[in-house]
Amino acid sequence: MKLYSYYRSSATYRVRIGLALKGLAYDYFPVNLLRAQQKSCDYMAKNPQGLVPALETDDGILISQSVAILEWLEELHPQPPLLPGDPLQRALVRSAVNSIVCDIHPLNNMSVTNYLQASLGSSPEEVQQWYQQWIYRGFDGIERTLDSQSGACCFGDEPGMADVCLIPQVYNALRFKVPMEAYPHIMRVWEHCNGLHAFQLAHPDAQPDTPVSA
Repeated sequence: MKLYSYYRSSATYRVRIGLALKGLAYDYFPVNLLRAQQKSCDYMAKNPQGLVPALETDDGILISQSVAILEWLEELHPQPPLLPGDPLQRALVRSAVNSIVCDIHPLNNMSVTNYLQASLGSSPEEVQQWYQQWIYRGFDGIERTLDSQSGACCFGDEPGMADVCLIPQVYNALRFKVPMEAYPHIMRVWEHCNGLHAFQLAHPDAQPDTPVSA
């Protein structure tokens, strides 16, 4: 398999975690978002959405969108599972996942923050306030959800789809200086997961395209 990735893309970070948890090998192809390589003719010919991540299967089929990739991996390689077997528990996990990938991340990705600055004239301070606003709204709900969970991870003691999506979002929150003291349960999961080998392999600092000074 081939993974088209940018080291600091949180969506690609999710996929790297999923691949590592399942012990799947892949070739890493960097796509530099700061240089707009995702909009190059060569890359757009492969992935018309012009986004990362994209995963090319051994059959040469390209899958885009992180959750679609993770769901495909789950169906093809069900062990270890990213989703619980019980339908209700699966729905609860997916609810937490969607809170991150639908309600937080799309409002804070690079294309939005660039638009705020370039087209609307927002200052860096205003962009940071924008970013933090949506983190607060999403993390407030996730923190309350985790309050009823007693495991080391979001749902139980083994990492699953919710952890795969939460850890990259916490990484982003810390980058944008979001005060995390109000989220002890989220930070508990953050600390635990970052001690696991799969999460360490997937961390932005461990990627081939990570700048030396990052």
